[in-house]
Amino acid sequence: MTTNSASSWKPPPGWARCVYRALRGMARTVFRLAFRARSHDPARVPKSGPVLLVANHQSYLDPPLIGSMVTHRELDYIARMGLFKDPLMRALMPVTNCIPIREQGGDAAAIREVLRRLEAGRAVLIFPEGTRTPDGAMRPFKRGVAVLVKRARCPVVPIAVEGCYDSWPRDREMPRFGGPCRVAVAYGEPIAYEELMGDGAEAGLARLARIVDGMRLSLRAELRRASGGSFPPRGPGDEPIDRATE
Repeated sequence: MTTNSASSWKPPPGWARCVYRALRGMARTVFRLAFRARSHDPARVPKSGPVLLVANHQSYLDPPLIGSMVTHRELDYIARMGLFKDPLMRALMPVTNCIPIREQGGDAAAIREVLRRLEAGRAVLIFPEGTRTPDGAMRPFKRGVAVLVKRARCPVVPIAVEGCYDSWPRDREMPRFGGPCRVAVAYGEPIAYEELMGDGAEAGLARLARIVDGMRLSLRAELRRASGGSFPPRGPGDEPIDRATE
């Protein structure tokens, strides 16, 4: 990354940061009350400096869940461009630090924007599966993400979410509230760029996928214990990534 790219990105104004923090607090309260959210080690996200946050993708709940539990810094989010057809979402985009990306094919402009923000010292959340899971199981990370990680040259924090798919699967217009629904998020230890890329970009990406899925399965077992075995229900989400994609 070069210093020239960072110079074209401007931090959000003070009022936008205040709105972000207010929305973050509201989201955290909703998750605690409506979904009995559990979070593990959000302090592992570095307090400053560039960092990529890499998470599995279960539902629309994932970005606000992950971001609302990190109270010591703001996150930037990659979001599908189709989401911003809604006027409310378009209005919220600047204050929620969103980076729109095209649904189909590569988006070089979005990747450049991610790199600019990282060079400016931001924390950017990405979902390398590329789309929400159709059945609760995690899918392999897309190979193009390896290029982004390689070019970013910054620490990577693996993150896992669980319970979000069963609380709001992609075939429902609205989430399920109350009842057995629970969600959880866990933040892994930051992995240095040199360590992650030691065996090459693709090997590093595969390693990240295994770490995230292992964390996800641990959360799944935790939620099931907390619900007396009723949630999440048994299904494809119980399979580790290597078996789920066979």
